[in-house]
Amino acid sequence: MSLQERIIQEVKKAAKSHYGADLPSVELQATRKDFEGDITVVIFPMLSQIKGNPAVIGQTLGEDLLAQIAEVSSFNIIKGFLNLVLSDSYYLNFFDDIRTTESYGIQGKDGGRYLVEYSSPNTNKPLHLGHIRNNLLGYSVSRILEAAGKEVQKIQIINDRGIHICKSMLAWQRSGKNETPESTGLKGDKLVGNYYIAYDQIFKDQVAERMAFGLSKEEAENEAPILLDAKEMLRKWEAGDEEVVSLWRTMNGWVYKGFNETYENLGVSFDKLYFESETYLLGKDIVAEGLEKGVFFKKEDGSVWIDLTEDGLDEKIVLRADGTSVYMTQDLGTAVQRAKDFPGTDGMVYTVGNEQDYHFKVLFLILKKLGYSWADSLFHLSYGMVDLPSGKMKSREGTVVDADDLILEMATTAEEISNELG
Repeated sequence: MSLQERIIQEVKKAAKSHYGADLPSVELQATRKDFEGDITVVIFPMLSQIKGNPAVIGQTLGEDLLAQIAEVSSFNIIKGFLNLVLSDSYYLNFFDDIRTTESYGIQGKDGGRYLVEYSSPNTNKPLHLGHIRNNLLGYSVSRILEAAGKEVQKIQIINDRGIHICKSMLAWQRSGKNETPESTGLKGDKLVGNYYIAYDQIFKDQVAERMAFGLSKEEAENEAPILLDAKEMLRKWEAGDEEVVSLWRTMNGWVYKGFNETYENLGVSFDKLYFESETYLLGKDIVAEGLEKGVFFKKEDGSVWIDLTEDGLDEKIVLRADGTSVYMTQDLGTAVQRAKDFPGTDGMVYTVGNEQDYHFKVLFLILKKLGYSWADSLFHLSYGMVDLPSGKMKSREGTVVDADDLILEMATTAEEISNELG
């Protein structure tokens, strides 16, 4: 019997003994951080069975628990809350049980199957503090599900294509002087990230030059030569240009090696990797299918949309007028592909920050409207974004907390503290 069960049992016995009351239930909760205690017995629900002052009732029950349960070392009463303080020996014994009991808390396999997505970085920069939080959340959920008897596939989709990738490639092509991780002594993801920052500086300089000649900021940004060149590089990549694709593979290879070092140091792993370069076209067939079913509609310019206003949301574009994909197109295709790769899955968890809350509401609703029964089992594990005192982190400006640097600092600090304590 757990300690909580014993407390409940003893409270019921004390209520019967002192007040002649048969309590149908006893409410326990973790003690609030601003009060002393570990477990709180809530007195208020008992007042329907026990007449009297909540503080007096709490005092009576507290004295009984102190006498009957060895793990309770003291108690205090705050209004209608009886806060129990547990002894140090309770925690020592508790952790010793965990240490000495093989597979403590691990349940046997129950046949449940889950997918958990986390990390999913862009390949134009190293991982940062925000990625650490995401990885640890996703990996922890995976391990918790495994401990609960579920079969878990840990997955990520690597954003390895697009204009942001071409920006790093273009800056390296312009000023890299054939630098490699080996020639510079830098991790591959850091080297590529440096060129992403370099691109942004060139872009800002070109925008400033054009604004000095009277262009608006928007006009100057749209006409910046380096941005136009990056768009042309993306067009060549999509057309399969050998030189561009070769550079893309080389630089992404540097980044993957760097990512893997960080993942190993962080202690996380993955069972399957998806790559945006292999999935970004998947959703187009789904859009065509949705048009036939009447789920989507075309606007005059040829773009494809879905009207979700009756569901309390907005209209959402799912395919551009020129036939190119948007993020929603890709996510629809990837979700369907995963359902094919892992049939019979009981659920899928997307570990993504709360800035994407609306996106996932729309994604899940579209999949339901398309008739995919498994859409009800999709879950967005949303969490607050990591910001610096100066504001949101921006990799292109170099205002991030680097994951490798933070891990090294934490390890160094832990070693120093251990040495001080002997």
